[in-house]
Amino acid sequence: MKVILTEDMRGTGKRGETIDVKDGFGRNFLIPRGLALAATEGNIKRAENIIKDLVAKKDRDLKTAADIKVKLEEITLTIKKKAGVDGKLFGSVTHKDVTDAVKMLLGLEIDKRNIKIDEPIKTTGVHEIEIHLEQGVAARVKVEVEKED
Repeated sequence: MKVILTEDMRGTGKRGETIDVKDGFGRNFLIPRGLALAATEGNIKRAENIIKDLVAKKDRDLKTAADIKVKLEEITLTIKKKAGVDGKLFGSVTHKDVTDAVKMLLGLEIDKRNIKIDEPIKTTGVHEIEIHLEQGVAARVKVEVEKED
């Protein structure tokens, strides 16, 4: 039986692929759970349109991510934290601090899970972090940590 997958399935295939499966697996598992559609001509055309839309959306997302990368790499984020006399912070700069600084400066919502801080930032000064925007697009951003008055 030929089916078109509507979702990615590990070991079976990716969304939009037309695959051959055993009749029972297709009729009793995939189709009732909405994981696949029977591969009729109409469904094949609909799947092709969905794939075209997904490719176009991915291209738009990559272009947008590249534009955001350029903006992020041009700026320096300034974060004020409480620090001692020698410049050591009481605590460290967190992912939330970085997302708040980006939101305040550029108005962009960035998921804190996409921010990679190599080592905990526990001193004042300029540090560099990485923000993943899309697959294959990451921005190196300068973070300047200043002592809060």
